[in-house]
Order: sequence, then structure tokens, then C-alpha cells
Amino acid sequence: MFGMNSSKTSVSPALGRVLATVSVGFVVTQLDVTIVNIALPEIGANLDANVAGLQWVVDAYTLAFAVLMLSAGALGDRFGARRLYAAGIVLFALASLACGLALDAPMLVAARALQGVGAAAMLPNSLALLNQSYGHDPKLRARAVGLWTASGAISIAAGPVAGGLLIAAFGWRSIFLVNLPICAAGFLATLLCVPRPQAHRPAPPHAAQTDASARGIDLAGQSLAVVALTAFVAAVIEWRPLGLGHPLVTGGFVLAALAGAAFVAVEARARAPMLPLSLFGKRSFSAAVLFGICVNMTYYGMVFVLSLYLQRARGYTPLQAGLAFLPLTGGFLVSNVASGWVVGRFGVRVPMIAGAITAGLGYGLLHFVDADTPLIGLLLPFLMIPSGMGLAVPAMTTAVLASADARRAGTASAVLNTARQAGGAVGVAAFGALASGSAATQIVAGMQAATAISVGLLVFGGVMSCLVHPQPHSSTPARRETDSVGVGRSR
Repeated sequence: MFGMNSSKTSVSPALGRVLATVSVGFVVTQLDVTIVNIALPEIGANLDANVAGLQWVVDAYTLAFAVLMLSAGALGDRFGARRLYAAGIVLFALASLACGLALDAPMLVAARALQGVGAAAMLPNSLALLNQSYGHDPKLRARAVGLWTASGAISIAAGPVAGGLLIAAFGWRSIFLVNLPICAAGFLATLLCVPRPQAHRPAPPHAAQTDASARGIDLAGQSLAVVALTAFVAAVIEWRPLGLGHPLVTGGFVLAALAGAAFVAVEARARAPMLPLSLFGKRSFSAAVLFGICVNMTYYGMVFVLSLYLQRARGYTPLQAGLAFLPLTGGFLVSNVASGWVVGRFGVRVPMIAGAITAGLGYGLLHFVDADTPLIGLLLPFLMIPSGMGLAVPAMTTAVLASADARRAGTASAVLNTARQAGGAVGVAAFGALASGSAATQIVAGMQAATAISVGLLVFGGVMSCLVHPQPHSSTPARRETDSVGVGRSR
């Protein structure tokens, strides 16, 4: 599976175990993005939550996930990706248990936010550990990233299917409790398979001052990021039921704008910013991040709307709705694995552009679906959307890693995934607002509007892909030395 054309490249069993271990964290963080969607109608009935409340069940997770990843990635760079990754697994397991025991909607929302904190610690540091292990060879890294991304993408696609099966057998609480054995296995594998700290060369004389300043946590930036994103998503969720002119909605948008502007100003002046703005000076990095926002906004938002459409407009049970999502899994599986080969042969630009076009066409076909459309009419778009995304996302991730210095691998991956999760949270808020209402006609109309927006976003994403450097580069000698030190510092 990892065979390479270059004779100098080989993959040891130890590298394979690292890939499998970090993929466990990616699996559980991505599984909980979509598995909850299929349970929303039952959660709403059991905990007496309306559509806005259900949006918060989804977005409490993605918001905490998004706004804390930057700090978690930076802390992983400074204190060890291994240590942060293991701590995230433990916290995620405890939060999942709290979700499964929730007695009301506010308790579930709070536990979901705690899950997001654990996910934020896991995701950027899992990618940093992967990059430290495979960063010496760009083609090998592309294939490893493709398989790592495949594990998460398949989890996202399989979430509704797994959720439907679990709900039918054990009830909606089981979708959270299933995380406990997965997290236990991931934590044990981290202790056994991910390298412990190794001795590394003494730092140069000036490094002590740099490290000392870097160890401070950017509380101002972190707080402003939380306020800006939470206020914006809250305003988007509430604008439909309250109206755009409502003081809470208008005030939310104003607060988000002010906090966002203050965040940029603070980060530009901070000695150790959680978001190094210099990263965006690289065209490939900025374009890939914008591409990721478009992809997640469309997919997360559409999965939320499609879950409502299948169960409320078509009258499916959770199991039937979950099985209807099954084609998404197959599309992700094939295209994610193929993406590593395509990147190795053609670079990152071609699969990103081709993926955006394919997924965009899939959303375009969904635009013509209504409550009476035969289920077979959903098959082609349900195959095209994941096929396009599965082709593009590993290439996008590779482009980000290749454009960032190895010392900032955790921070760079955190920026990418923060942007993606933020886009997903906004997508759920915006598309959910469009499809709010109990009538089938309202849900279908909202879904059609959401598909039109998705097509436009992926057209924009395709344009951004043209700005990405086509070929991922190898690490320079200096970067290889940094990589070896980085692995030594992983805890």
C-alpha cells in the first residue's frame, strides 16, 4: 500500500504503526462531526429541543473544536505533540461519556463543547506527529496524508450510517458511548507506538529567549477568537427565528466584526501569536486554507440539512436515513486512497481542481431533488460529492504541510483545521437556518438554496486551487534536522 517508486524510500513497521495510531484520533474527531446528525430528530424529541437547539448540539462541538485548535497546535509544537495528543484522547473519552449521560439539551450542548476541546488537542497534533515521521520524503508524506485523511473522511461519511445502526439497536446515547473503546485503544497505542522523547542537540544561545517567550499562552488572541466565532455563529443560527433586525442578531454580527478586527490587530503585535499571520504571506498556504473553508462549509452544512430532509421530508427512520448515506462512504474510500497517488504523480493542484469540479457537480444535481424524488436519484450526487472531496482534501492538506516550515507543522495544521471547522460550524448554522421549519416544503426549499450556495463556494474553491503551488517540495537539510528534533520532542 505504501510502495514507492524511489528506491531510497521505504516504510518501516514503526512508521506504519504511527500512521495507524494518529489515525485513531482523526477517526473519533471526525466521526462525531456527522454521527450526531442522524440522531437529531430523536434527540430533539427526547430532550425537547427545536431546530436552533439541535444546531447548537452540532455547533457546540465544532466551535470549541475550531477556536481551540490554534492554541492546541502551538502548544503541541512547544510542549510535544505526543503529550497533547494523548491528553486529548482522554478528555474526549470523558466528554463522550458525559454526552451519553446527558439529561437535558443544555447538558448535552456543554458536553459536546467539552468533546470539542478534546478534539482540538488531538487533530493538529496527530497531523504534526504524522508530518514529523514522514516529512523527509514529499511523495511518501503525500501517500501517508492520503491514508490519514481517508480515515477521517470515511469516518465523516460513515457517521450517519453508523449512527443509524447504533440508534436502531441501542438508542441515540450509544452514538457517544461508542467512542469509549475507540479512545481506549488510541490512548494505549499512543503509549506503545509513538516514540518517546529523545535527546536532541543543545539549542543555540539565542533559542532560550525565543522558547521562553513562545511558552506563553496567547490569552488575548484566544479569547477574541472565541468571542468572534461564537458571536457570528450564534447570530447566524438565531437570525431566522428572531429576524435580522433583532438586537441580539444585529449585536451578534457587530460583536463578531469588532472581535475579529481586534483579533487580527492583537495577533499582528503579539510576540508569540496563536495565529502567526506570516503564514498567510505564502500564496499556496492561504489558497489551500480558503479551499478548506469552502469544502467544510458545504459538506457539514449539507449533511445537517440532508439528515432533516431524509427523516422529516421523506419520513425515513434513523436506520433508513443512515443507510441512504452509505454511498458517501464508498466514494470517500476510493478517492482518498487514490489522491495520494495522484498527488505523487501530478502534484497538488490537479486533484484540488478536479475534486472541486466533481463535488460541485454533485451539489448541482442535488439542487433538483424534492420530497418525491426516487431514492435512486440521490445515488449519483451521493457518489460525486465524496469522490470530489476525497480527491481534493488530501492534496489540500499536503499543500499546507509543504508550504510551512517543519517547526510550525502543528501550528500550520491547526490553522488549516481551525479554518475548516469554523467553515463547518458556519455551514451548519447558515444551511440549518435556511431549512428550518417542520414542513417538508420548507426543508426542501432550504436544501435547494443550500445546494446553490455550495456550488458557488466550490467554484470559488476551484479558483483558489489555481493559486496553489503545483508540486509539494522536499524538506531542506535544515528542515530535516528540525524534523528529527521535532520527533525527539514529541511526548
